[in-house]
Amino acid sequence: MVANNPTKPSGFVGGIQAGYNWQNGPWVFGLEGDIQATGAEETFAPWKFSNPWFGTVRGRAGYALNNILFFGTGGLAFGELRATTFGLTESHTNAGWTLGAGAEVGLAPNWSAKIEYLYVDLANSNFVITGASNGYRFGLIRAGVNWRF
Repeated sequence: MVANNPTKPSGFVGGIQAGYNWQNGPWVFGLEGDIQATGAEETFAPWKFSNPWFGTVRGRAGYALNNILFFGTGGLAFGELRATTFGLTESHTNAGWTLGAGAEVGLAPNWSAKIEYLYVDLANSNFVITGASNGYRFGLIRAGVNWRF
């Protein structure tokens, strides 16, 4: 979580996404947005750092081979960074960027499953209670099931 501190919150992530895709031959282009709640937290000395939620708004481009889509994605990331020490809590909502890649497979006419890797950089901000410029950068692998209408 912190560039000048060894804390790195980790934990379970779960959320929802929505998006729109259009296809031209084997090429697929789209926009996606998502929001996740996380259990990412870490305690270091008297400080507890956490990332209670984050989201992304991304463009997506890919190439379809039969019912499998290979894609790259990138765009805006945003989320809450929280620091707690000695009963005091400070929270910042940061904006940054994300970049990733993945694959999606069609399971039935309206159903697909995907797996993707995202690197998320929520940038740095100054926390008064830590006396430092703190930020959070992380990679995540996530899987999902999509319903198309």
